[in-house]
Amino acid sequence: MELAFLNPLYEHPGSWASAYIDLSRQDEDTAHRRHLTAEAVARRLREQGADEATCRAVYEAVDDLRHSSEPYGRALFARDGEVVLEVPLTQGPPDGLVHWGTLPRVTPLLDLAGEDPLSLVAYVDRTGADFELHSALRHEEAGEVAGRQWPVHRSKTADWSERHFQLKVENTWEHNAREVAGALADCQAETGADLLILCGEERECRAVREQLPRQLADRVVHAAHGRGSRLLDREVAEIRAAHVRDRVLAEVDRFRAARTPDEERRAAAVEGVPQLIEAAREHRMAELLIRPEAPDTHREVWIGEDPDQLAARRTELRNLGEQDSWPARADDALVRAAVVTDAPVLSLTPVTEETGDEVVAGGLGALLRWK
Repeated sequence: MELAFLNPLYEHPGSWASAYIDLSRQDEDTAHRRHLTAEAVARRLREQGADEATCRAVYEAVDDLRHSSEPYGRALFARDGEVVLEVPLTQGPPDGLVHWGTLPRVTPLLDLAGEDPLSLVAYVDRTGADFELHSALRHEEAGEVAGRQWPVHRSKTADWSERHFQLKVENTWEHNAREVAGALADCQAETGADLLILCGEERECRAVREQLPRQLADRVVHAAHGRGSRLLDREVAEIRAAHVRDRVLAEVDRFRAARTPDEERRAAAVEGVPQLIEAAREHRMAELLIRPEAPDTHREVWIGEDPDQLAARRTELRNLGEQDSWPARADDALVRAAVVTDAPVLSLTPVTEETGDEVVAGGLGALLRWK
């Protein structure tokens, strides 16, 4: 997950309020329930030591969501009486995820607002196609293409007089497949869609797929269910989830290969808090891998004002010449270091939930920029 949007959270030192708000329940009592949620969130922040101005800012931001129609929820990050960043969630958060601390609590975003592949769904038939964009937060029309409307149906007779007509039908199908494929490729380039999902009869979808540019081949999936099926939305969601899982598995394979030492006994991947701290200090993290809520994510580390000032013990920072230091969770400190050095952060949840494989010892690891 690219986390450049979190940079505003690391521009100033000081304590932060983090609150994850569930907006998934909507009924006649929604407004009143969310008002109570706003009060509860502000109260919890006060109990954890937050200043009154920040508690008030968070309260007002949550209370303003009373009539929101967002399907899942929102994460809010505030300091010094100001909500600095709000992030729409792609999954409903657990209750009571409210935190006041030295660093913003951002690791839950990896699962709650993480990989959300944008899918371009094409409803294909012999005369053209309609396009829709699907993601956790989007479901909207994305255009259409109309090909030749005649002739598109074969004759049921098979005598010699029909052969010319049958050829015209075949030519129409081929022409329309090219038109759909071209429009689909243009729409993908414009939207940046991660997946192209074709819905329709096998022959028409195969013809379109064969006309698509080669570089899009690995993005194309043929859905088993067609337009109007109650199961199509579920299938699209499953295709998107499989895409995320495959990407995580590919990165896990890279990590496993990279942590094997070379002939000089140097590895291109590390795991464990001490090794990750060293890599973060030297700006060597190319990608941070996290299994949220794993044992090492909770470990206390010490940080300075700058993201690369971190250590397992406070005395280490003093030895490095850093006079001011504060305790923080290991995952929050390492995510901060990753964000400011443009290193993506990957949640291992899709792999660990399915296989139970721990992947990295303690739940924290990184691919390195250099050994």
